Amino acid sequence: MDKAAKPKKIKAEKVQSAKVSSPKKKVVSLDKKKARAGWVFVLPFVIGLVFIYLPIIVQSVSLTFQTRVADTFVSAGFENYKEALFEDLNFVQVLTGGLKEMVINIPAIVFLSLFLAILLNQKMVGRAAFRAILFVPVILSTGLIDSLDTSNSAMLNYMNSNEGVDTGVAGEESTASQIISAADISVLFSNMKVGTELVGYITQLVNDIYNIVNDAGVQLLIFLAGLQSISPAIYESCDIDGATAWETFWKVTFPMISPMILVNSIYTVIDSFTKADNSVMSYISGYYLKDPNVATAMSWIYFLVVAAIVILVFVLIKTFVFYQRKD
Repeated sequence: MDKAAKPKKIKAEKVQSAKVSSPKKKVVSLDKKKARAGWVFVLPFVIGLVFIYLPIIVQSVSLTFQTRVADTFVSAGFENYKEALFEDLNFVQVLTGGLKEMVINIPAIVFLSLFLAILLNQKMVGRAAFRAILFVPVILSTGLIDSLDTSNSAMLNYMNSNEGVDTGVAGEESTASQIISAADISVLFSNMKVGTELVGYITQLVNDIYNIVNDAGVQLLIFLAGLQSISPAIYESCDIDGATAWETFWKVTFPMISPMILVNSIYTVIDSFTKADNSVMSYISGYYLKDPNVATAMSWIYFLVVAAIVILVFVLIKTFVFYQRKD
């Protein structure tokens, strides 16, 4: 063997042994990096939940099992819950009324926002202006504008008044009811042999159209974001295959937008139940001055009802939600 080659061979063996002995660096996948970054973003919320909100929640639950006697709190078991459910009949009546209103308004808000989003997603003149106009109620209902005194608002007073459109006599039908009467919706559905339940449902929807449009702004933006995320190549393929607009909607648009329907449904349920002007929230706030412990029990009953409805909505809509595979 050549003498010059021997040192090279020894050097190569040393380098190889050094590579074997050196520890291997762990390769972190992209998904794990994203997960760690996500924890960094939610860390302030987690800290606030554990150190601020969790003690308040524990104290709130403990108040529902206590009663105040001579400036001291004593154990009361489930008496506060019994009083809220069985002794105070007004709370149960207000709660059921809020649930009925939710059954009517929430589907209307979701489908109206979806319908408007599909229209505003089309190419037309003034599309940006129409989007801004439909989002204006969301801006008007938040912040400083919402805190202004609206008792002198002529429009709100007119919309909430009981004056008739034609006669102007107080105590007659409201403006929305006059519109329904003029359209003869009841006569139309009676000729179609439709039950009175559907007539009452549509009548209430028309009467509450002002609030429904005001509450559809955020959902409209979410649906617009979902519609714009659909690849135009999919629609081009549908046009090449000769699919109609109706077929394209049910076989392409609706499945692709179904995750947004789930998100908007849950958001609408929570938003409608946690509004300050909600009938149940207003009743609980007024009852708090009378008995804070019973009012706290009412709040937790209301929370459990809302949580159950959210879970029910999630289970029902989850069955037809379509998630597009990225791989």
